[in-house]
Amino acid sequence: MRITRLIPALAAALLSMVAFVPSASAAPAADGGVTPYIIGGGYASNAPWAARLFSNGRQTCSATIIAPTWILTARHCVSGGGLSFRIGSLDQTSGGTMANGVQTVNHSSDLSLVKLDRSVSGTYARLATTSPGAGTSVQVYGWGATSRCGSEINCQSQLLKVANVTVSGSCTDAYGGSAICARRGNGITAGGDSGGPMMSGGLQIGVASTSDRQTTTAYTNVTRYRSWIQSVAGV
Repeated sequence: MRITRLIPALAAALLSMVAFVPSASAAPAADGGVTPYIIGGGYASNAPWAARLFSNGRQTCSATIIAPTWILTARHCVSGGGLSFRIGSLDQTSGGTMANGVQTVNHSSDLSLVKLDRSVSGTYARLATTSPGAGTSVQVYGWGATSRCGSEINCQSQLLKVANVTVSGSCTDAYGGSAICARRGNGITAGGDSGGPMMSGGLQIGVASTSDRQTTTAYTNVTRYRSWIQSVAGV
């Protein structure tokens, strides 16, 4: 997975993390690079709610479909415009359903809801109402880079990856919003993993925001913003 935006400001949160945005840029800036990726972990075998985000045809972030016409991803992933999604396929190059984004609604935290130009049937990610405590093992998904390389956009995973990470506590995301911090388990998120889900017990609890690509990652806490998501997407 890859994260294109780096956000140095997170040092203030005692974590030096990087926002994962594919050819986007740090929360406020854009360097066109990719940084976060799931390093380690393994390949996902079942994730019908997974959505690969493309900006102007370029692979950038990860996301989930949460309702027939609504995608949930990271705010820092959508600034490039020209958004399209491959939904319901583990392979970012084929299968599933393609749909375009026609409306973007951003939260002040690192969350964004993108409305699709068509209704997509399938299995939608179910959103949690409470987040797990420290020490809980949870799963993170994404198509980001799988190793550090000269051009991370060329070393992103074709197939969706998944890794186990361990919740370490609360922290802030790339925009100062409420986030769940986790430490590396059998893998860690990075570049194109931005916007992808953190799952616990089959429910989505977070959206990938930042990562130091080595030991620690932060996911915007979906449970803290359920009322906003429901007001926009109806779920």
